[in-house]
Amino acid sequence: MLTRNSADVIVVGAGVVGAACAHYAARCGLSVTVIDRGSVAGGTTGGGEGNLLVSDKEPGPELELALLSTRLWRELAELLPPRIEYETKGGLVVASDAARIRALRTFAAAQRRAGVTAHEVPADRLNELEPHLAPGLAGGVHYPQDAQVQPALAAAHLLRASGARLRLGEEVTGILTGANGEVRGVRTPAGDVHAPYVVNAAGAWGGELARLAGVNLPVLPRRGFVLVTEPLPRVVRHKVYAADYVADVASDAAALQTSAVVEGTPAGPVLIGASRERVGFDRTLSTEVLRRLAAQATALFPVLTRVRAIRTYAGFRPYLPDHLPAIGPDPHAPGLLHACGHEGAGIGLAPATGLLIARLLTGAEPPMDITPFGPGRFPAAA
Repeated sequence: MLTRNSADVIVVGAGVVGAACAHYAARCGLSVTVIDRGSVAGGTTGGGEGNLLVSDKEPGPELELALLSTRLWRELAELLPPRIEYETKGGLVVASDAARIRALRTFAAAQRRAGVTAHEVPADRLNELEPHLAPGLAGGVHYPQDAQVQPALAAAHLLRASGARLRLGEEVTGILTGANGEVRGVRTPAGDVHAPYVVNAAGAWGGELARLAGVNLPVLPRRGFVLVTEPLPRVVRHKVYAADYVADVASDAAALQTSAVVEGTPAGPVLIGASRERVGFDRTLSTEVLRRLAAQATALFPVLTRVRAIRTYAGFRPYLPDHLPAIGPDPHAPGLLHACGHEGAGIGLAPATGLLIARLLTGAEPPMDITPFGPGRFPAAA
């Protein structure tokens, strides 16, 4: 018999990935408890821009996951309230010179073979898509499948739709196990919660939760800042970024990297990212990062030089060394499943991740090969 302190599955993390896991598990008939030491979307999700991208992913397992999520986000947009601000705005990747447009053309051709819709845009047609773009660019590629949500609202409404029991402001301090090491629930300051399955959707803190279970998941935080402008008319119609952004996403460097991603929002402000650096969980404001982002954004859109930035916020992307999320059962802790390590793509990849986890929990066939995401690809804890 299930009680307030028991469930079929416990999801640790009330961000958008945890919310998606709860949503799809509940749709499969499971009772779900979601536990978070903070608030809904209080971690990585709340520090994100809401990107739902296929444009930045090379052919392979992550792109396959993104294409599945693209279809699922369309379905969720029909189910969830319009307030999640789901917007199929499309992406525009631009190149500054001939060498970069050749590289972008080759990249887009490979993506098309993998199922991505990508249309090359010659230099003299860029302003038809973005009238305020800087002159002199060499061309670009338009990705109509790229989309956007308001991430905190998406997480909140997914959780509401799931019907999951929420336990917010409760930190998981231990993993309960049985005689053979199998998961039996979690321990919190408010008491033990029992379940035969625990899903680690703790984002950048996923490595800490794994250690409580005595297993290794080498998640590291990768800090990023976003600049927010004053509300504007729709001066930026798509999600626009320079082709160099793709290389930054794939980089292993710990040092600061910035490559402007500029987009308008339904509410009016323009969001300007993206920076990446591994500095632990240091939230110290970096004026150097903000200067770089502003300079790169105004180089793409000179009109923004006359616009005020009214605030900035930081977040931590959950980084794994091979740039693939960990999705699936931990081979060293029966009953523990991981759903974290998506780096900056977690909002976009959340629905597919949630669906895969739900299928694994119920013994159903996953809709794609999950082998590349297996947590067992990392060394066991020492």
